[in-house]
Amino acid sequence: MKRTSILVAIALLFIGAFAVAEEAILVDFALLNADILADKNGAMTQNRRTVMDYATVAGSTYTDEQKALMRTSLAIGQWEVVLNSSSRNPTSVAVSHATEAKVSDEAKNFAGQTLMGVRIEFPLWAHNAGATIEPTFDIPMYEPLAQVDDQGNLQEPTDEEKASGKGRFEDGYGVVRNTGVIKSIAVNTYGMNFPHGLYVLIRNEKNEVKRYFMGYLLFDGWKELVWNNPAYLTDVRSRETRIYPAYPTSLPYSTFVGFLVTRDAAHEGGAFVGYFKDVKLIYDKAVLNTVRDFADEDIWGIQTKLSNERMQREVARFGQTQVLRFLEQEKMATEAGFTPSEGSAAAENTKQ
Repeated sequence: MKRTSILVAIALLFIGAFAVAEEAILVDFALLNADILADKNGAMTQNRRTVMDYATVAGSTYTDEQKALMRTSLAIGQWEVVLNSSSRNPTSVAVSHATEAKVSDEAKNFAGQTLMGVRIEFPLWAHNAGATIEPTFDIPMYEPLAQVDDQGNLQEPTDEEKASGKGRFEDGYGVVRNTGVIKSIAVNTYGMNFPHGLYVLIRNEKNEVKRYFMGYLLFDGWKELVWNNPAYLTDVRSRETRIYPAYPTSLPYSTFVGFLVTRDAAHEGGAFVGYFKDVKLIYDKAVLNTVRDFADEDIWGIQTKLSNERMQREVARFGQTQVLRFLEQEKMATEAGFTPSEGSAAAENTKQ
């Protein structure tokens, strides 16, 4: 018995010494192009895979036509640039935005892809400033994989989609599951010699948002900025080992919150322009994938119940904000100019 225990311990140390971390794409902006729901000019406005419908929290006073417009997604054009309070003014807020940016077909990197372009209008006066580039809603972990039709309606998951165990926001759409210790983070970005700092913001399963400093954007062209965890332990013998219940413990996960661009007071303000391709993670698995003798979740349904409750809270939280924004959009003036006054030459020309 003692000999068996010693052999098991040696085997675990041997496996730990040669453990290889996982790599995954947290978000790939080439996947977030608008491809459904055209506007009045025929331009697509939403991303099919990531559409979220917030009409369910809008109440019964809205028409079906209004509720049909109450959708948002991770389409690049839907992302927001939020300046810190001391940097906001009507001009900077109006011009700071994200947009789709197509890479030249002759480019050496990412040729022909449509990625995220960002403009931020920093104040000209000397003080520290920052701006967050973020989606209009918190990317949800609990969204089962399902198809979306051309009108943005979510379809019932097929048996194959259910069996995959995947979520709609995995595989480059903002969520990575089963993330233990993060070893490294990488961002592919196109610099334009701005001395500003770049952070990546990531939320974990405890709803904690952590920011990781990737470096400065003082370079020209494409570069992969990498953050390496200084506290990452490569020797398993130095790690604190824990055993968690295999069920019904929820798997840890990481969701993309956004970027933070900072401008130091000593540097020049004004317009900042940058481009982003993707964010990648290298991480330890929190739980090893094992084959179990029982379909625990099918029998007890504990995780499904908790997931559904959390999903409803997430939808309600972002939905109320989106409804208020929809109402504000509906109230905005659409007239480009004044109607010619009665009796004027311009009014007579309009009648003809």
